[in-house]
Amino acid sequence: MKKYTSSIIILFSIFWFSACTTDESTQAQTNLEYRAETNVKYGLDALQEYDIYLPKNRTLDTKTLILIHGGGWNSGSKNEMNAFKDFLREQLPDYAVVNMNYRLADANNTPYPMQINDIKAVVNHLKSNKSDYVISDKIGFIGASAGGHLALLYSYEQENANNIELVCSIVGPTNLADEAYINATDADLRAMLDQFGDDIDFLKEVSPLYQAKTSSPPTQLFYGGQDPLIPNSQGRDLNLKLKELNVPVEYTFYPNEAHGWIGLSLFDTSIKLKAFIQKHM
Repeated sequence: MKKYTSSIIILFSIFWFSACTTDESTQAQTNLEYRAETNVKYGLDALQEYDIYLPKNRTLDTKTLILIHGGGWNSGSKNEMNAFKDFLREQLPDYAVVNMNYRLADANNTPYPMQINDIKAVVNHLKSNKSDYVISDKIGFIGASAGGHLALLYSYEQENANNIELVCSIVGPTNLADEAYINATDADLRAMLDQFGDDIDFLKEVSPLYQAKTSSPPTQLFYGGQDPLIPNSQGRDLNLKLKELNVPVEYTFYPNEAHGWIGLSLFDTSIKLKAFIQKHM
């Protein structure tokens, strides 16, 4: 997924639209100033760090959006999500935003459960520092590509996680046990998928499609019909599964787009993402 990362990131780096008026908080404002901290450590590994952007006038009701980058589980960094961060701060200024790094997979370290554990560590770090940050426990996730997979998997795995208010996947894999993946012959795609091995039961364990349940949070999905990395079945099947479970879901399929898009499709994504966050958080 590495060579396609830039096509996702430009989603929010080249197209802006006018912000809608936001509802005023029912809680008295605290008159706090805007605050940003970068490279906050949440673990001992060099990659276990995040950036946090705290809005002015935040309160203990302020909710947090957590960004998870892509890169095929073995590359990428939080810097690639800066355009998403800028979009959220511009269009949804009352939310805190966290842009996180996580440990990358290699020959000695598989993506799962390492990267899910890193997301959990970030969430726990935010909870333990919420009085200092002046934020609530309520969170939402936005992930791109491999980050979309991780965002969905973490959100669906958590039992009784009523603090997760929504999750959004932009071209994220949802079913690693998909026949289209099992039978994939492209060398680059095969190498990426082989990081999870070939045991079907395990592939289902690490697939959001098989972890979704009636208590899963509202989910937003964006996929392109010409994506060389994500079969059309990935978004379609999860959409159908969530509907069967009566989980609120919004599924957008762009038949002529690939692993990222610009122009009118980007404009559509931007509008829908903002509206979905405002509706569910």
